[in-house]
Amino acid sequence: MDRLRNPLLASEHVKYSPLKMYTTGKSNDVPMVSMGSTATNHTIDDDVGYEMLNSKSKTSCCTSGCWSKWCCHSKVEAGSRTILLGNSNSQVFPQNKICNQKYNLITFVPKVLYDQFKFFLNLYFLVMACSQFIPALKIGYLYTYWGPLGFVLFVTLLREGYDEIKRYYRDKEINSTVYQKICSNGSTTSIKSSEIQVSDLLVLKKNQRVPADLVLLKSSEKNGTCFIRTDQLDGETDWKLKVSVSYTQNIGSNSDLPKCEGSIFAERPQNDIYSFVGTFSVMNEDGFLTEEPLSIENTLWSNTVLASGNIVGVVVYTGRHTRSAMNTSQPETKVGLLDTEINFLTKILFAAVLLLSFALIAIKGFHGPWYQYMFRFVILFSYIIPIGLRVNLDMGKTVYSWFIQRDSNIPGTVVRSSTIPEELGRINFLLSDKTGTLTQNEMVFKRLHIGTVAYGVDTMDEVEMHLKHFFTSASQPNHINDVRKKDVLFSKTKRSSQMKTAEAVKAIAVCHNVTPVFEDGPENNNKVYQASSPDEIALVKWTEDVGLSLNNRDLHSIQLKSSNNSYFNFSILQIFPFTSESKRMGIIVKDHSTEEIVFYLKGADAVMTSIVQYNDWLEEECENMAREGLRTLVVAKKVLSGEMYKEFERRYNQAKLSTNDRVANVNSVIESLERDMELLCLTGVEDKLQADVRPTLELLCNAGIKVWMLTGDKLETATCIAKSSCLVSRDQDIHIFQKVATRTETHLELNSFRRHAPNAALVILGTSLELCLQFYAVEFVELACQCPAVVVCRCSPTQKAQIVTLLRNHTSKRICAIGDGGNDVSMIQAADCGIGIVGKEGKQASLAADFSITQFSYLGPLLMIHGRNSYKRSAALSQFIIHRGLIISVMQAVFSSLFFFSSVSLYQGFLMVGYTTIYTMFPVFSLVLDQDVNSSVALRFPELYRELHKGRSLSLKTFLLWVLISIYQGGVIMYVAMILFDTDFIHIVSISFTSLIITELLMVALTIRTWHWLMLISEALSLGIYIASLAVLKEFFDPSFLTSTGFLWRVSVITGLSCLPLAIVKYAKRKLSPPRYSKLEE
Repeated sequence: MDRLRNPLLASEHVKYSPLKMYTTGKSNDVPMVSMGSTATNHTIDDDVGYEMLNSKSKTSCCTSGCWSKWCCHSKVEAGSRTILLGNSNSQVFPQNKICNQKYNLITFVPKVLYDQFKFFLNLYFLVMACSQFIPALKIGYLYTYWGPLGFVLFVTLLREGYDEIKRYYRDKEINSTVYQKICSNGSTTSIKSSEIQVSDLLVLKKNQRVPADLVLLKSSEKNGTCFIRTDQLDGETDWKLKVSVSYTQNIGSNSDLPKCEGSIFAERPQNDIYSFVGTFSVMNEDGFLTEEPLSIENTLWSNTVLASGNIVGVVVYTGRHTRSAMNTSQPETKVGLLDTEINFLTKILFAAVLLLSFALIAIKGFHGPWYQYMFRFVILFSYIIPIGLRVNLDMGKTVYSWFIQRDSNIPGTVVRSSTIPEELGRINFLLSDKTGTLTQNEMVFKRLHIGTVAYGVDTMDEVEMHLKHFFTSASQPNHINDVRKKDVLFSKTKRSSQMKTAEAVKAIAVCHNVTPVFEDGPENNNKVYQASSPDEIALVKWTEDVGLSLNNRDLHSIQLKSSNNSYFNFSILQIFPFTSESKRMGIIVKDHSTEEIVFYLKGADAVMTSIVQYNDWLEEECENMAREGLRTLVVAKKVLSGEMYKEFERRYNQAKLSTNDRVANVNSVIESLERDMELLCLTGVEDKLQADVRPTLELLCNAGIKVWMLTGDKLETATCIAKSSCLVSRDQDIHIFQKVATRTETHLELNSFRRHAPNAALVILGTSLELCLQFYAVEFVELACQCPAVVVCRCSPTQKAQIVTLLRNHTSKRICAIGDGGNDVSMIQAADCGIGIVGKEGKQASLAADFSITQFSYLGPLLMIHGRNSYKRSAALSQFIIHRGLIISVMQAVFSSLFFFSSVSLYQGFLMVGYTTIYTMFPVFSLVLDQDVNSSVALRFPELYRELHKGRSLSLKTFLLWVLISIYQGGVIMYVAMILFDTDFIHIVSISFTSLIITELLMVALTIRTWHWLMLISEALSLGIYIASLAVLKEFFDPSFLTSTGFLWRVSVITGLSCLPLAIVKYAKRKLSPPRYSKLEE
């Protein structure tokens, strides 16, 4: 029962268009809409009373032809509405057309190019390429600059175009789905999903997707109910029971529905999928107005699926007015820390280009059009900033994602965001949900306490025995009279354990929202329980195990079956569902055997303590169960007299018909019954830990990752789970942040916390946390970050996201969030790296996350192996590509300085293009296969992951080291080539370029730590391609010189001088100061 509602709705991390009212004086206008009409949509003028406003979305709508997920007009009515049955429709509403496309034919190329050139790297090369159209700045052939840039843009356009075409066909498929519509004359016709309008009567069959927001009018089930699946809306896998309007359910034929002279009032569109305020009104035969309140149980929201039977519903919201569309968010694009660091390095390189160009001009002298010469030098040295860097990194990310999804040790893992796999190797804080993440969300009934007796797993047979005796006596003819006499007796004396146990079990078996579903028909006895919470199912399954099963349930009745095949029937008079605000659920039933009207209520101990009669054991037993890690529920009852119930029913129905503050009015009436109730029992349900949670948490701790557990459970339960999962070790001190209500109390408690912070784990309530964040956010974060572990209990979904944002802003560390339910999505989307677990609560967290796994223990290999490898590989790849551009730029600088500072390119035409592509591309990219240690060592020694927090794989120090290597090698190759130069300039090109290619191939070999067979093939293939091209590119190479011994020995000397000293230094360093990973492998 601790499962919260979907937090995304009304969360600050969900962006939806707010509603704004014009000041035209039309705020009280209510549009009138007919049911079953065939109206068409029109453009809305400025007189519309309400408007969905979102300037950013409007721009998107105008430029790409869509707004968020739904195509619609820029202004649409967003007020409440009354749907009249049998009249024509003149009101305008959004089209029911899904539009996920990002572009249209006009905006495709401009928007794709804008998205590419907003990055400094691509914009820089665009300027360099465009400069080649100016004769005075032209260095070489146009294709040497436009070729690489054009290739990058062409691949990007193809990728975006392919994705856009897929989106178009997905939208077309959904929009073209055919549904059955009942016309105003009672006939049935086919209609496409995109043509559906408000007031249409739709006929849906089992397993059909609901195309728009509907009010259920009629069901094929006699009791007027149906089940829907909502996993694509709220992430919950349990079926939801929906109820039709009672008046329309009793209409004989579907064709008679349009002829009904009634109306439906629907509230204005909003994003809350858990509430709905409406009213069905109709004139009865006597001429009196009959009204029936409509609530969430009467609605079918768009994108849900009908799970049982056939239904008829009237459309109340379409397009972007639907709950699904109003909760659609476009999460911000996440940029990895590695990409940010590389972007910073490219800016340093750009500054180096300007500085080098200015230095050459300064030495040459500021004569003539020196600025023109300087810009020519900038163009010549443009290869210092390699355009292939972004392409190679993006391709590398794709390879890492492929490795993750193909890993047999973490089956079912899905990479949904392939742009940040390196972030998995930089995690400092892990913020985890509890239920379904650290635990299995598989509930097992463990404890029943009735005040005088407690039953555990080993004594459940006593409960079964008590029930058998009770049911045996219940089957006697005089049982009813005996029961009434016993009730009088027991009201004055202490009730027997048998009677109290039977009453408690009966209350648990009746007070719930569970419905038995027979998948293959009742005759096959293939019964499956459906409910909105696994706690509910665990309780009902337990009552079945001890001898009282839920045999049947519909909208108006419940039937229980005992172990001796006796049946107990109850009429459902009222039911009050569980909400995260009330934290309890209740039901009023009438027992057919005793004619008693009983109000059963169950809920969290925090709210039930003040509702039940005084007792001296409830609080203590709740704490005991919480210490064992059990989820507790308090069950109570109250017998109502007929007069009492009639008075309650009158006030309750009146409150449900109110259109203003309906929820508050209804709750007030219900609370009038929740007084001085008889305490029946306390239940304890265990949520099992996920497999290998303890070793995984220990692994993360040793890797230097601090784990924070954020849960909605009570403090005692959360603390117990933290201990049992080894998040907090048994001998570790725990500081419980006391509940505070004022700023002064918060300040005093923070001072107390400061004395324990470095060595104790922190446990804090969500209410106390809220005050800390309000008054002392920075101080609290600084202290909490010092703790080995933090547990936040009674934490709301919004607070989870706030904690993530706070840690990101105040620590500048990488934050990872992991969860399994819809209430974790805001936290997952706010984190640098979001991981979703496919669990019992559905797939919403998994679908919203960057990475999806099937169990918590997979987090170890995902971070320790794949995260570490991805980061180290990308760091090596990026620095080597920068080295590849630097070395040829150094050679160009040496060449220009030796030839009177002329801005003439050393290598012309194809050589410049081939150098960064076919000659060196494959060996350099093969670095994505490199690894310093194997997977088993990385898992066995998580301390290796801790080293990544220092960022030494890609730092300013390593960058400068590669710059020095590039300067040395470029200088050696060029200067020695000039020294060994004999007669023709073409020989200098042959010697230096060949030495350059071989040097690059050898440097790749020196960089590799673990050889892969693809690396060997790439090295051999690149060398073979270059040798073959020597015979073809005769305009750049002299064939006779290439076959001479002079060419071979010159190239050997130059290559040896450029690579041999580096190889010696690397070998000596490995021997004298070996890296940690080499010691581990030995």
